[in-house]
Amino acid sequence: MEIGNVGLALILTFLAGISTGVGGLIIYFIKKPKTVYLSLALGFAGGVMIYISFIELLPEAFEDAGERIGVLAFFLGIALIGAVDYLIPEKESYDLSGLTEEDKEKEKKLFTTSKLTAYAIAGHNFPEGMITFFTALVDLRLGALIAIAIAIHNIPEGIAVAVPYYYASGDKLKAFLHSLAAGLAEPIGALVAFLILWPFLTEALIVTMLAFVAGIMVYISFDELLPLAQDYDSSHSAILGIILGMLVMAITLLIV
Repeated sequence: MEIGNVGLALILTFLAGISTGVGGLIIYFIKKPKTVYLSLALGFAGGVMIYISFIELLPEAFEDAGERIGVLAFFLGIALIGAVDYLIPEKESYDLSGLTEEDKEKEKKLFTTSKLTAYAIAGHNFPEGMITFFTALVDLRLGALIAIAIAIHNIPEGIAVAVPYYYASGDKLKAFLHSLAAGLAEPIGALVAFLILWPFLTEALIVTMLAFVAGIMVYISFDELLPLAQDYDSSHSAILGIILGMLVMAITLLIV
């Protein structure tokens, strides 16, 4: 195994991060997103991450780095993102259904909601940047697939930042830029990881990082994506999205 293209890995991470801006664009087109679609998308992203973690990343780490080291790295990844989640708690639900034009009279509250959400998202996006970066270094194909899954996951986060900001200020451009900025922590996380670890970056370390990344993705899926998907739609949209995400990944990995 060879260390891949650092530039492409950073580009993928940047594209995944700025997808929060895609979510922010919703204010230009519709007043209220259909939550069933968000539930499907979040379930899909969770299915992708879970499948890749257990079918691709962990087996490769176990094979090349050893099962003991792989297991240790896996749970260290869970511990890291768990600590981030504890220190910088995210909103448990991005309930946007109640926001109307009348909410403008609550400007201060909405501004605070938007800013706190942006800070929380930025804190969570930092380790997510490491996910895409290190995976793309090992396997550009897997890195691209993970970048897509994280981008899907970031879209509703962008919505959660942009919508309250817009209803508080009436400024669509600033609301969009606010959501876009929240995602920049992702490429920054990748860049920091690169600058700190590059002198020590070896094939053995990168393979070990795959298990570490798998732990982060599994935690994000079970703690954030799947509960949030269920919150958006209490029917079967979330589980359908999970199954579709796993199925698409399985087919993709078989034919690509």
